Amino acid sequence: MRLFDTRTRERVEVGAGPTVGLYVCGITPYDSAHLGHAFVYTVFDALVRYLEHQGRRVRYARNVTDVDDDILRKAAELDTDYLELGRREVARFDRDLDGLGLRRPDVVPLATETVPAIVDAVRTLIERGNAYALPDGRVYFDVATAPAFGALSRLTQERMLAQFAEKGGDPDAPGKRQRLDFLLWQPSAGGEPGWPGPVDGLGLGRPGWHIECSVMALRELGPVVGVHGGGDDLIFPHHEAEIVQSEHLTGRAPFARIWMHAGLVSLGGTKMSKSLGNLVFLSDLLERYEGAAVRRYLLSHHYREGWEFDDAALADAAVGLKRWRGAAGAEGQRPDLELAFHQALADDLDTPGALAALDEAAAAGAGGTVRTLADVLGFALPG
Repeated sequence: MRLFDTRTRERVEVGAGPTVGLYVCGITPYDSAHLGHAFVYTVFDALVRYLEHQGRRVRYARNVTDVDDDILRKAAELDTDYLELGRREVARFDRDLDGLGLRRPDVVPLATETVPAIVDAVRTLIERGNAYALPDGRVYFDVATAPAFGALSRLTQERMLAQFAEKGGDPDAPGKRQRLDFLLWQPSAGGEPGWPGPVDGLGLGRPGWHIECSVMALRELGPVVGVHGGGDDLIFPHHEAEIVQSEHLTGRAPFARIWMHAGLVSLGGTKMSKSLGNLVFLSDLLERYEGAAVRRYLLSHHYREGWEFDDAALADAAVGLKRWRGAAGAEGQRPDLELAFHQALADDLDTPGALAALDEAAAAGAGGTVRTLADVLGFALPG
């Protein structure tokens, strides 16, 4: 199976080993799952299922960022404990993805449970000269020590700075050596949770976002991850930062053999975003459509392409699912369509091509083929 690697811009073989380590960046649990989340995790569910169909074992890790500026702000607004808010939202998120028929990851590491390992990692980066501490307790990664910084996104310096600022970075913070240096550790403000940090005498603090994912991925999957995934919006700075800090921690490269990024979902011509409020919530869709129909709709889009939510197309997906079920009682076989289905999925997880083969088999009355192929993607049909 070949997947498009964001770093090399080429289709790369997943590898011949029996086990594939997959790390997918998870949620910050402070609000409901929307269609953009559903698309990303449905894509990786399809990848896991197809690799397993090929006889591989997949160790799938998807983290939960349960300490972060956003969750702390939301918890303060609701006057509730941030851990309780996180538990509540994770449970709701899991219910929504269960409703889609997605299988849960093998491991779901929590940032709060990984803090001691994160402190050790930050201390190691300071000792090796890749990070520096400021008197107020902030610790930054020094990007000047990492020439590979920028190789994943291939952005210009100007675009990196713009995206860094747009996505929560602090390019103009006082005391930094370089404007793109990113936080590894920050002092806890009043009322925020805090832990003893990597430098003695600088008070309590909490980890930065990027180092959380690096440490959780390394702990669960080892120094080289087979496939690392997430949405397109995470390429810079999050995944860019993960690469340089992880490779300097382990002394091994590449940190991930394949970087796999899903396109973004839009509504009204604008990317769905919690900050903008232009969201289609998965729970709302599941009140109107069965989960298998929503999942079929999501898989009708190639994972690397951004797309616009279309309610009529979702209704068509529900009709298409009924056609599969109507055809599944027959026993006909179409080996040519089975071949087309597997060729599509093996070539960069082309789920629209795979669904087209399924639709053609249903139209031809090849129920045996429909049942067999639908099962590969987790659609259980009668017969």
